[in-house]
Amino acid sequence: MKQYKYVLQESEMPTHWYNILADMKSPPPPYRHPVTLELLGPDDLAPIFPAALIAQEVSTERFIEIPDEVSDVLRMWRPSPLYRAHRWEKALDTPAKIYYKWEGVSPAGSHKPNTAVAQCYYGKQEGLEGFATETGAGQWGSALSQATSMFGLKCKVFMVAVSYQQKPYRRIMMETWGGTVVPSPSSETNAGRAILAENPESPGSLGIAISEAIEYAVTHPGYKYSLGSVVNFVLLHQTVIGLEALKQMEMAGDYPDILIGCAGGGSNAAGLIFPFMRDKLTGNKPDLRAIFVESTACPSMTRGIYAYDWGDTAKTGPVAKMHTVGHDFIPAPVHAGGLRYHGMAPSICALLQQGYAEARAYHQLEVFAAAQSFAQAEGFIVAPETAHAVKAAMDEALACKESGEAKTILFNASGHGHFDLASYDAYHRQALTDYQLEEAQIERALAKLPKVSE
Repeated sequence: MKQYKYVLQESEMPTHWYNILADMKSPPPPYRHPVTLELLGPDDLAPIFPAALIAQEVSTERFIEIPDEVSDVLRMWRPSPLYRAHRWEKALDTPAKIYYKWEGVSPAGSHKPNTAVAQCYYGKQEGLEGFATETGAGQWGSALSQATSMFGLKCKVFMVAVSYQQKPYRRIMMETWGGTVVPSPSSETNAGRAILAENPESPGSLGIAISEAIEYAVTHPGYKYSLGSVVNFVLLHQTVIGLEALKQMEMAGDYPDILIGCAGGGSNAAGLIFPFMRDKLTGNKPDLRAIFVESTACPSMTRGIYAYDWGDTAKTGPVAKMHTVGHDFIPAPVHAGGLRYHGMAPSICALLQQGYAEARAYHQLEVFAAAQSFAQAEGFIVAPETAHAVKAAMDEALACKESGEAKTILFNASGHGHFDLASYDAYHRQALTDYQLEEAQIERALAKLPKVSE
C-alpha cells in the first residue's frame, strides 16, 4: 500500500533549534551600524529587539533549547505532516520521488508562526506591551497578529500598500486577531511621510515598511520591532521544519538528493534546508544539493551583488553583507507574494558564495502554471511564494525523467494560497503584471548597484 503522509507524534517534536552558524567554516560577516558603518554590537540592537533574541542572533551554539511555553503553543499544529507526492509523480511521469513538508496547517496558514510564537514569548518575558512589524503579502503580519493575541501583546503592522490593496482577506485576518494594520508607506511615520511626499501613489516595498515599523517601535515606549525573515534568530526558529523532516524522511526510509525552498528573505527555505545542510557542511553528504528559489521580480540572489547594504529604505536598521538589488528598490506590483525583499538572509548568502547552495529565479507565469499542475494532482492550492518551490521541484523531476535517474526531491510547501486566489484568477485571465514593466524596474535598480557600500 502506498504511504502518502508521514506524521510524527507531538512527543517527537524537536526540543532544540539548530544553529547552522556552529557548523559554517566561514560564517557571514557581522552586521554594521546603519550610520557609522562600524561593526555592530549587541548593545546597538537593544532598542530594536528583545535581549533574548539578540543573544540568539549572535550565538554560535549548535543547538538552542526551545522553551516549554513555546513548544506548548507550537504543538497545537506541529509536528506538520510530510507528504509523498505519488499522484504528482505519476502526472509528471517521472522516476523521481517527490516529498513536501506541508506548513499550511498552522492557524495563520504558513510556516511563519514558528518564529512569531517564539518572538512573542521572549517579548512577554521582557515585559513588552507590543510589537511593530512589516508584512509583504500578509503571511508574516497574520502570524505575528495570531501570536501576539496568544501572549496578550499588541501588534502594529505596516503592510506593503500593493498587497494591502490586493489581499484584503489577509488584513481582515490580522484584524480578527487584534492586529492594527495600515498600508505602507503611511502618514504615521517620518519615513512614510517622506515617501508619500515624493510619490503619493507609491506601491510600497518591504524596505519602506521595515523603516516604518522600526521607527514606530523605537518611538513608542513598550514596543520593539519584530520581523519574520532574514536575521539569524528567525531562521533558527524555523529549523523545527527541517528537524521534523529529518525524522520523517527516516520513517520513509529515504534521504533527499535535492532540497528546495522559496526565498524572499529566506526563512522557510532555511528552516527546511539548514538541518539537512549540516550533513553537507560536515562532509557526510557532500553531493547534497540545496536550491533557493526567488522571483524574477526581485532577483537578489541571481542578479544582485554581494555587498554590505541597509536592510531598509530609510537606512535605520543594521547593515548586512548579503545579495541585494539595493535598499531603495521598488518591485513591480506582481503576484509573487512575499518574495519581494531587496536582500537575502546573510547566512544563505554566505552558503551561496561558498558553493554549498544554488539559487534560481522564476517568473510568475511559470510558477502559477506549476502550482496549477501540483494542485490538480495533490489537491493543495499553495501560496504564490510556495509556487516558486513547486516550479523548481517540477523542473528537477522532469530532469530526472530525461535522465532516467530516480532522485529524491524534498521541498517546503510553506503555506496555502486560500487568501491568494485573486493571484490565481489573474493567472487564469492572463492579467498578471507585464514582464517588460518588471524587467524595466529591475534594470533601473541594477544600474545603481555599484553605489552600494562594500
